[in-house]
Amino acid sequence: MKALRKYLDQIKPNFQPGGKLQAFGSVFEGFESFLFVPNDTSKSGAHIHDAIDSKRVISFVIIALMPALFFGMYNIGYQNALYAGALEETSCLEMFIYGFLQMLPKILVSYIVGLAIEFAWAQWKHHDIHEGYLATGILIPMVLPVNCPLWCLAIACAFSVIFCKEIFGGTGMNFVNPALAARAFLFFSYPTVMSGENCWVAKDQIFGLGHNIADATTAATPLGIISQNPDAQIDTMNAFFGLIPGSMGETSFIAIAIGAVILLITGVASWRIMLSVFIGGGLTAALFNHLGLSPLTACQQFVLGGFAFGAVFMATDPVTAARTETGKWIYGFLIGVVTVMVRVMNPGYPEGMMLAILLMNGCAPLIDWCVVQRNISRRMNRTK
Repeated sequence: MKALRKYLDQIKPNFQPGGKLQAFGSVFEGFESFLFVPNDTSKSGAHIHDAIDSKRVISFVIIALMPALFFGMYNIGYQNALYAGALEETSCLEMFIYGFLQMLPKILVSYIVGLAIEFAWAQWKHHDIHEGYLATGILIPMVLPVNCPLWCLAIACAFSVIFCKEIFGGTGMNFVNPALAARAFLFFSYPTVMSGENCWVAKDQIFGLGHNIADATTAATPLGIISQNPDAQIDTMNAFFGLIPGSMGETSFIAIAIGAVILLITGVASWRIMLSVFIGGGLTAALFNHLGLSPLTACQQFVLGGFAFGAVFMATDPVTAARTETGKWIYGFLIGVVTVMVRVMNPGYPEGMMLAILLMNGCAPLIDWCVVQRNISRRMNRTK
């Protein structure tokens, strides 16, 4: 690392004002601050100085995503072998490699398109490169079906960066979660790509890996099956471990729970939001189940679809979530309530987590305002 630091110091003058490469100064700064903690400090005002900056926080988020990402790769290969009737003859390593080769192009396209726009925007506006897309770039492929075409993914990434981040000022200024906005854009623009029974299982071979599956083969998610047939039986244990069709990173409750522990230990995510999402969803699910409106129990709601993934990685986004401590409880609780309500009351849309989080992203400032005004009113009453 010392050699790399020395090399960067040698070429840095070329990217500073007056250097021959000064036009690419923001690009150099982005790579330098990603590799090393910046030396810049605040010059005025009261500040707390810490080695943990936003780039380090994003790094913790990426590390927390790794268990769900790796299991998602394995599950892609598992579902391919399952629907080809070749589970016994396919090793776990073959399943993982097949899923890895399916995911790799999507991750590359996401980062190439998103970062290219980020770099171009930074050069145009002459400001530093924002680091938020390092997490968004891996989140977007993880919340999409495995058969999502690369061109659709590229369009969604461009939409997310331009219309959900940069026009509002970049990372820290967006009012909705960019990864969920990309998913919502695809869901409403290209619904056949994002829903149905033909988008959840990879059916092609890659370098001799995987199995040929007939194009007519369909595989619905458990929530999709329940929405069409409420009397259908769901294997809760398979859903708990993640061996079910679904978006590439959302299926395994165990892998997501490991990521949640990492986020909580590092202090990156709010435990209040996580817990309140499950409380709100659990109480609503129990109510609907008691009234006979839904066959799913609270535990089944938690392990199916994107409920756990949304609660851990999407709802806790510090930029778009509520900021006040009381507001976090309200914000998370309402996400859980709205998610289950959409799942139960709208058979045409069996998954509700995306809509619930996006709705609460818009309501988060209002929630915080109400909490702050309540505190002000209470203190004013004390003075009287």
